[in-house]
Amino acid sequence: MLQKITSQSLSTEVKMPHFKKTAVMVIGGAEDKIHGKEILVNFFARSGGENARIAIIPSASREPVIIGIRYNTIFEEMGAKSVAVIDIREREQCDHPVWQNYIQTCTGIFFTGGDQLRLWALLSDTPMMEMIRLRAQANKVTLAGTSAGAAVMGHHMIAGGGSGECPNRSLTDMATGLGILPELIVDQHFHNRNRMARLLSAIAIHPDKIGMGVDEDTCAIFEGDDKIQVTGKGVVTIVDPGEMSYTNGHQVDNGEPIRIHNLRIHLLGYGDSYDLKQRAASYG
Repeated sequence: MLQKITSQSLSTEVKMPHFKKTAVMVIGGAEDKIHGKEILVNFFARSGGENARIAIIPSASREPVIIGIRYNTIFEEMGAKSVAVIDIREREQCDHPVWQNYIQTCTGIFFTGGDQLRLWALLSDTPMMEMIRLRAQANKVTLAGTSAGAAVMGHHMIAGGGSGECPNRSLTDMATGLGILPELIVDQHFHNRNRMARLLSAIAIHPDKIGMGVDEDTCAIFEGDDKIQVTGKGVVTIVDPGEMSYTNGHQVDNGEPIRIHNLRIHLLGYGDSYDLKQRAASYG
């Protein structure tokens, strides 16, 4: 059932920023939930602050009740007007009229972590997901995804794979994502889990996309102006194949090394930005 929570007073320990713009927020996972909660506060503020109506979708998690309640409590304590946990465990539940109405009218939507394939299997090609995608792309709602919720953002999705090896085709399991930011291939827990090689492998196979690796407790923010803004404690790694002169990504067998020539890499820290159209980074 739809779980609606009455807002409480905002703790005086958290200073609330003011953001007028909605955004798509791609979070690398393990965001701070205890101390300053900078990224979650950013999401809350962009969702309307005390007027926020937030939907939490914990479908990627194997423990959706536990993870849903955790985020529910966080946003309730920040003072949201209402919070709902949309606990979808079967695709048919995406047709629930009460949930669809809440998704249509809420100001913030939050995808939790877990298994991105599970999230995709439950939401892809459903009327609810189409509503979420269109509202996010039209800047009518702030949409955030953490960990698995970040991985699903592109049209092509890294569904799994290894780490710590040289780039090769067997290192990356690719699948179709939810297409919210179709120009990107996103990886998360990035430097924390040594995932550079698998993102490079994905870009070698799909050189028409831009790779984006997001560290833990770090967020790439898209305000609908073709620019990425970075906040949080780590870095956002941009893999730009726009001037790539050669790759054997489509020719090698599984396990054979992938070669890539003339690839551009940017490491963006707090306050830095990246222009997706100009393919240029700016210092914060």
